[in-house]
Amino acid sequence: MLDNNSNSSITADVQALDADHHMHPFTNTGALNKKGARVITHADGVYLWDSEGNKILDGMAGLWCVNMGYGRTELIEAANEQMKQLPYYNTFFQTTHAPVAQLAKEIASVTPGDLNHIFFANSGSEAIDTIMRMVRQYWSIQGKPYRNIIIARENAYHGSTIGGTSLGGMGGMHNQGGPLVPNISRIRQPYWYGEAGDMSEEEFGILCAKALEEKILEVGPDNVAAFVGEPIQGAGGVIVPPANYWTEIQKICTKYDVLLAADEVICGFGRTGSWFGCETLGFTPDIMSMAKGLSSGYLPIAAVAVGDRISNAFIGHDDDFNHGFTYSGHPVAAAVAIANIQLMKKDNIIDYVAKDIGPYFQQKLREAVGEHPLVGHIEGVGLVAGIALVKDKATKAPFSDDIDVGMICRDHCFANGLIMRAVGSRMVLSPPLVISHAEVDELCDKVQRCFDLTLQSIS
Repeated sequence: MLDNNSNSSITADVQALDADHHMHPFTNTGALNKKGARVITHADGVYLWDSEGNKILDGMAGLWCVNMGYGRTELIEAANEQMKQLPYYNTFFQTTHAPVAQLAKEIASVTPGDLNHIFFANSGSEAIDTIMRMVRQYWSIQGKPYRNIIIARENAYHGSTIGGTSLGGMGGMHNQGGPLVPNISRIRQPYWYGEAGDMSEEEFGILCAKALEEKILEVGPDNVAAFVGEPIQGAGGVIVPPANYWTEIQKICTKYDVLLAADEVICGFGRTGSWFGCETLGFTPDIMSMAKGLSSGYLPIAAVAVGDRISNAFIGHDDDFNHGFTYSGHPVAAAVAIANIQLMKKDNIIDYVAKDIGPYFQQKLREAVGEHPLVGHIEGVGLVAGIALVKDKATKAPFSDDIDVGMICRDHCFANGLIMRAVGSRMVLSPPLVISHAEVDELCDKVQRCFDLTLQSIS
């Protein structure tokens, strides 16, 4: 362990390099450079350590991705062995290799329905761009190129490429880097606590699903290619839809022959207590994206699982699908993803989340802060949760614009050994799936303390 002087020197040196050369994502880089970035040095299990020696419980599993925790030797060794054998080759030019073929089989072994064919990318954003191009090309193959409108939702996050930004419903992103990709429409989000008024969850679920049918009829059923949605909205604040929402959405897509696409980048690979969130929420998509938990974040890799209806059209078509990436199916990333899926199976992680740690986490979180003066509502499934912070619990009244309660709370978390993300006035949690009961207890104790500190700060 370095002494404090050495720690401070390392911190200052890295911060200086960072300020001189590094532009951070989703950051006011100038403001950060004045403050200095937090320097993370190592990690193990569900914990991180920074250059000052502080131990931090990672309540966000990185960016919703380190599902199997930090320091898993099985994943590290898989990367090392593949590096020695075949560190890289592409999958263009009618070429393949064992890791990518084996990974496609592994993914198909856990996907629902007939999602049996896999297209590889490197990030969730790229996977979403792939879906956008693929569903439009599908209809072109069917002789209906005019079916190119894609419907998504307000407050949805589908990545930050120009395609993902255009599809998503984040106004702050739309205001930068336009013009956006055309022929995208959006409908309301199914945010019961914040937008339902006096309606029951069931009534609100039907209303929000009905918005899809209304939009399809507005733009013309023969013009719509697909509806795209996250089973649970993640970066939108962990919005869990009413229980009947997705079954109604599926009925509407079937009625108008609209392809149904699930963005499983956050929900996939056990987060909700099923392999994929669509299984937990009760629907079966025609196509779905995945990333993050596919490799537990150890290496960048993403994929699109394609159902038979779409894949058969592409396989039976004479032309190439002119889409792909240099690192599609990278052999080292594929080897790690194979090891990750096999490790999840060996450790029975899906049942652990569904029947043990997921219910425990949801219960303990509610016991810790459900009655807290700041907390209006807690929603979540498995190991993902969103907490609405309000000024008045009884009326759901929000804080005024001059009080950024989410960022105040987040800063208290950072200062007290916890990573919990702020999405506006909602605090979100998504810890590694391997978290223990004792670590959940610690997490919930830290959440309670940070909420108390936040209340003191704004009182």
